[in-house]
Formats: sequence, C-alpha cells, structure tokens
Amino acid sequence: MKIVLSEEALEWFHEEMDVEPGDEIKFFARYGGASPLHEGFSLGIRKEGHDEIGVETKQDGVLFYIEKRDEWFFSGHDLHVTVNPQLNELHFSYEKA
Repeated sequence: MKIVLSEEALEWFHEEMDVEPGDEIKFFARYGGASPLHEGFSLGIRKEGHDEIGVETKQDGVLFYIEKRDEWFFSGHDLHVTVNPQLNELHFSYEKA
C-alpha cells in the first residue's frame, strides 16, 4: 500500500492548508459519509503530528501518512490524491495494490 500525490494535489496542500516543510498531513478513516471501499465511512485529512505510522510518503519536505490503526480502511488499495480542477477540491481514488 502506498500514497500517491499528483503535483496539483501537492500544490493544493500548499495553497489551501498552508503546509510547509516539516508539516505532517494525516489521511484517516472517519465515521460518516461513504467511500468506494466502505459504506458509512469516508476519508478525512488533518494537519497534525503522527502517532504510529503505517504508510508514509514525503514530498517537498511534507510528511503525508496513514496511521497503522487506519490501514483497514484502504483494504489493500493504494491511495491516489489528485485535484478536481472544476471544483478545486481534492479527489481520492483507490487502486488495488
């Protein structure tokens, strides 16, 4: 399992969340909503320090990660993060690892 961010997504994090080198962005399972993988759960993002990293990638000095306790949410899929240009919002897709 891995996290793949497009250049546009990386720019979005810099512009919309004011991330800087040394910051940490967490992807996590949250109760509510829906995803292609789990009904009743959706993906959340938050700028915060890590506890126990399960999966990580570092780009532009920023750590993007998923905690071990949230790995179940991805069910053996890679997380791909892009931007919907019409909405200027992040788009998440899940590809079998």
